[in-house]
Amino acid sequence: MAIVAMKRLELYGLQRERKALLELLQRRGMVEIHSPQRKEPLFSQADTSQAQLEWEQNASLLEDAAALLDRYSPPKKGALSFLQGRPVISSQQYEAAAREVPARLSLARELLSLGKRITDGEAQLLRLQAQLESLSPWLRLDVPLGTQGTEHTRAFIGTFPQELDEAGLNNALARALPEVSGVEAEVLSQQPQQTCAFVLCHRSQASQVGDALRALGFSSPAAAGELPPAQQAEALKQELQREEQELRDVKGQLAAQAGTRESLLLAADSCGAKAESFRVLGELWQSPHTFYLTGYLPAGDAPQLLEELSQKFTLFAQAVEPSPEEDPPVKLKNGLFTEPMEGVVEGYSLPGKHEVDPSGVMAFFYYILFGMMLSDAAYGILTVIGSGVALRLFHNMEQGMRKTLRMFFFCGLSTTMWGVLFGSYFGDALPVIARTFFHTEITVPALWFEPLDDPMRLLIFSFGVGVAHLFTGLGVQFYQLARQKKYADAIYDVVFWYLLVGGLIVVLLSTEIFQNIAELPFTVPGPVAAVAGVLAGIGAVGVLFTAGRESRSPVKRFLKGLYGLYGVSSYLSDILSYSRLLALGLATSVISTVFNQLGAMLGGGVVGAIFFTVVFLIGHSMNMAINLLGAYVHTNRLQFVEFFGKFYEGGGRAYHPFAANTKHFQIKEEK
Repeated sequence: MAIVAMKRLELYGLQRERKALLELLQRRGMVEIHSPQRKEPLFSQADTSQAQLEWEQNASLLEDAAALLDRYSPPKKGALSFLQGRPVISSQQYEAAAREVPARLSLARELLSLGKRITDGEAQLLRLQAQLESLSPWLRLDVPLGTQGTEHTRAFIGTFPQELDEAGLNNALARALPEVSGVEAEVLSQQPQQTCAFVLCHRSQASQVGDALRALGFSSPAAAGELPPAQQAEALKQELQREEQELRDVKGQLAAQAGTRESLLLAADSCGAKAESFRVLGELWQSPHTFYLTGYLPAGDAPQLLEELSQKFTLFAQAVEPSPEEDPPVKLKNGLFTEPMEGVVEGYSLPGKHEVDPSGVMAFFYYILFGMMLSDAAYGILTVIGSGVALRLFHNMEQGMRKTLRMFFFCGLSTTMWGVLFGSYFGDALPVIARTFFHTEITVPALWFEPLDDPMRLLIFSFGVGVAHLFTGLGVQFYQLARQKKYADAIYDVVFWYLLVGGLIVVLLSTEIFQNIAELPFTVPGPVAAVAGVLAGIGAVGVLFTAGRESRSPVKRFLKGLYGLYGVSSYLSDILSYSRLLALGLATSVISTVFNQLGAMLGGGVVGAIFFTVVFLIGHSMNMAINLLGAYVHTNRLQFVEFFGKFYEGGGRAYHPFAANTKHFQIKEEK
């Protein structure tokens, strides 16, 4: 477990070399530039926000164009494409792409204009279809919808808000107009809540007929035209066909540009890097002829970088130790076994000042706890094979995903070990298969014991693992305090708790009632229990008189000491939390057994074998998935709450060096 030592870079350079120097720093990706915010008498900062914004907008434009191509010509992706990571390119390819940015921007604008044409065209299609649909009730009408009549007649074309047939409409008009004759009404179409009709009368009777129609809810159509509805509909259909053909042509043009997707994304990465360089440029303090920057870089990289800078540029640069008041960024560095824990630690918080990297001490317990919760050898083997094959096949996998899969690889090894110790291979699948289909008894005995037969032993063992886990956390706290030369605090906050909690545990183990409940295979001798009780008393007195040592008032110190002593109850709850090792381990085994018994319900034979296979595959897939998730969540919970609660606060700031932080490609520097 290690936190990479950081040095502070102080660099003064010439203004004319600024651009080339920043490009080198960005390619190397070693320095987190952290300019001071104080006012400098001889230097000033340039406002580069507008240039930064322009390059960010360019990157967004290129990404939008690539997304447009994805929409109309989706790239082929396999089920495991998320494991492939970003494509790898050389630095020469990246630099060539930077030179092509203007051409790629021009192409992106053309593609987006085509996309706008598609959007507008699709909206036009919807409008035309709506117009065509609105004409469908009037297709029987052989005059334009806006027809008002002739010299001697008055025509009313419109709708009623209810369903009427022709007889019903004529009867309604006859009742409303008893003194008017010669009114002709024709129903053109009818629906449950609408009737389209054509009514014709003599022009001298138009006023009376109009009043009667309005009384029946008659309304004129919103749209009209110079052509009859059937001819309008035909014209709309032809326009629809033309619009659809044009849209197909435009989409074809977009699909033909699918091969430019990668070049657009590569240009977007280049624009993003440009925006980042302008952000950094705006933070530099500059004079007409010089500039200076400060930042942090790993101590191991400092000599090589300083040598390269001094060879290529005229400057003054040095890497110095950060002052005690500074808060340098945190970068973790671990080995193959412990590196997967870095993601878990970062998910909580990076180590704060004066804290150690908990990844190493955490890894051992993490794998052990995960394996105990899943605790099936077959599930463990499948986890090892799945994660191992993925790690082997996908070489460009993102580092975060690689760490996660490596974590599951080690968790799978631990699960396999615990499954062998507990005798679980898909639960009791082997005995069930042998008994159901081969009428024989085959068992694989547990190397240690079967939890379903002796759950109390597993519970006590889980508590023992919890005590070891918590005491290890206290040990890390002792180390952190001793490293800061706070030896008294180490005794007060760690040693006294070791004495108190450890002594109480030994006293508890010596009691007859606990020995009967737990069925311990050993007994604690009376003298040992007596010594443990004395040590617990010393620890309690120590906690009582030191927990409130920050207060000057004796009364407050005593009251805080009592409250601190009450903290022993939190240790009890923490230890009880490890009963989840028993609960999840039994859940995996019990659910596996249930599915095995369910699959064997139809007995042997072909039908029984098919039924068993289906139930076995579905049931164990679900059980493995659910309990993998449960083991992951509860293992993290035991680390974050119980273990970290004893020594870890976090609050560290992540190390973010000035680099070409590409989103779509990985740049491989040639050596």
